[in-house]
Amino acid sequence: LASPQLPPASQEERRSRCRCKWSTLESKAVEDFRRRLKYFFMNPCEKYKARGRKPWKLMLQILKIAIITTQLMSFGLSNEMMVTFKEENLMTFRQLFLKGHTARHLGSYALYTKTDVYDHIYYVINRYINLQNLTVGNLAFERVNGERIPLLVCQEFYRNSSIYPGNETFGIDPHIEKDCISIYPVQSLNNSSLVTHINFSIDFQRLLSVNIYLNLKTINLQTVRRHELPDCYNFHIMIMFDNRAHSGRMKVYVSNDVTFYECRDWNMEGTSGKINYPLLLFDSVVILACFTSLILCTRSVINGILLQFEFNTFFHTYYYKRVTWSDRMEFVNGWYILIIVSDMLTVVGSALKIGIQTKFLTNYDVCSILLGTATMLVWVGVIRYLGFFKKYNILILTLRAAFPNVVRFCCCAAMIYLGYCFCGWIVLGPYHDKFRTFDKVTECLFSLINGDDMFATFLKVKGKSNMVWLFSRLYLYSFISLFIYMVLSLFIVLITDTYETIKQDKMPVSQLQAFIAKCRDQPESGRYQIEEDSVSCCFG
Repeated sequence: LASPQLPPASQEERRSRCRCKWSTLESKAVEDFRRRLKYFFMNPCEKYKARGRKPWKLMLQILKIAIITTQLMSFGLSNEMMVTFKEENLMTFRQLFLKGHTARHLGSYALYTKTDVYDHIYYVINRYINLQNLTVGNLAFERVNGERIPLLVCQEFYRNSSIYPGNETFGIDPHIEKDCISIYPVQSLNNSSLVTHINFSIDFQRLLSVNIYLNLKTINLQTVRRHELPDCYNFHIMIMFDNRAHSGRMKVYVSNDVTFYECRDWNMEGTSGKINYPLLLFDSVVILACFTSLILCTRSVINGILLQFEFNTFFHTYYYKRVTWSDRMEFVNGWYILIIVSDMLTVVGSALKIGIQTKFLTNYDVCSILLGTATMLVWVGVIRYLGFFKKYNILILTLRAAFPNVVRFCCCAAMIYLGYCFCGWIVLGPYHDKFRTFDKVTECLFSLINGDDMFATFLKVKGKSNMVWLFSRLYLYSFISLFIYMVLSLFIVLITDTYETIKQDKMPVSQLQAFIAKCRDQPESGRYQIEEDSVSCCFG
């Protein structure tokens, strides 16, 4: 029997089927893109559950935390010994070369008579000449071509001056001249013979400062305990008798400029060479791990930026809407930026550390800043992994939501704070040590906000003027009341309000979050629904 012939479909039915198929394809494209976005914003654990993708990047970050912290601890011990050695030598120089110096004179050592000035200068010279018979350390004179470098006594003074305070007249040439004499450490001299030997005299009317320059050498043997090759140190010491104020009080300072380097000839038992190869290998592993992490995180950031452009085009094509800037920034993972910065600092810092260990470089400060900042960022990044758990994630969400309001609030409070800083510097600076310079004012007021040393700040106003005393009370009371009872309280309320909003899950949902939330867990076989047109197509 012949099968019955179906009537040919009308043109309208064919158009309806085409629209249905096109809507089905369009709906499938929307759903696929929605799933891509959902997968992109998953954490490593969720990605492993969804597709079985192993979290290599997560494991690498955990490894980095361990090795970077170990590296910093190793470097910190060496840096600590170096800094301690420098500070203790500076204390030794103060004790050796300043007559009658004790620990309580630190930062406030001064002279008041001409006789004291001469006595202290001769005392420094005698101490320097007899240094190796006095010190318990291994200090020695610096030599050039086998000869000891001399001690320099330099005066700085005005070119010409005639000052008569009794007549209230003066004449002065403000150009500064410098005159130096050299003293070679040959033999010990007493004070009377020194005057004849060096022909040293001071015109105190014109005098600005007397600077004594010394050069000493020593070896830091502390590193032997850690099986590291000791360094040779060169101390460039300056003892300054400061008379710039011409106030009758000549302040005395001891400053110390240090350079260290590999010793010329050395022999250390149990050491085959100057390079610690296990430590060098460990630093190389740190550099390799950080460089790998840098590449992976940079790739993730680039993928996020490309997906952001794709989402912007997609949203404009399908929904005829523009994506807000906040939604676009969701694709830039701030944690990856943090890791990239940390990796770059670690790579550079580790390279400098290798240079220090091999004695090619000596700048501990730059290396310690780089490694310290990198380690801090690595440990801050641990919060990201705690955020995988809902109860711990509330801290990150609170900081993230409150940050814009906190920045605006701090900008407003900073205007008031700077106003108080300038006012305190100008008015109270001449009468209070804590307000003497602008940076001291900012530090003092910030300490007052946190309730530190309030009574001492009130007590130290030295002015005899009743007007200044009254102003200082009004100034301090108003600042403390305003910032502690109002500004600081409002700052806490701002954070607390954001915390309560997040805790009650009342944060507004962005377009991106709403779009991803519509994603179905499993694709439907044969049915796709379009909400915009309310059209459904079924396939058998």
